[in-house]
Amino acid sequence: MTDLNSLKYTDEHEWIAADGDTLTIGITDYAAEKLGDVVFVELPAVGTEITAGSVVGEIESTKSVGELYAPVAGTVVEINDAVVDDPSLVNSEPFEGGWLIKVSAAAGAVDGLLDRDAYVALTEG
Repeated sequence: MTDLNSLKYTDEHEWIAADGDTLTIGITDYAAEKLGDVVFVELPAVGTEITAGSVVGEIESTKSVGELYAPVAGTVVEINDAVVDDPSLVNSEPFEGGWLIKVSAAAGAVDGLLDRDAYVALTEG
């Protein structure tokens, strides 16, 4: 199980796990619950250069279509093909098998993002 306190978060309801200069990005359980049953996920191609704040994908549910925003700048080094094949993983395993992309980013890319306590305060407010 992922230690939720070790992750960084955005106010767009994404989580980021850092492993050296590789960042794994997904959407939070809060976002997955608000979306409802996820039925389609579109992710950027490996090698795509992304800019923090830009739209890099789409998540479609039975309730709505949401955009996936890049929380950091970098290069997409891996996408989660399992989520493309089975979008329900976003709902059932948002912090494990439901991750979306891995990005190679500069050191300090997650500086300034929310910690768990700040994210929980945001979603409870």
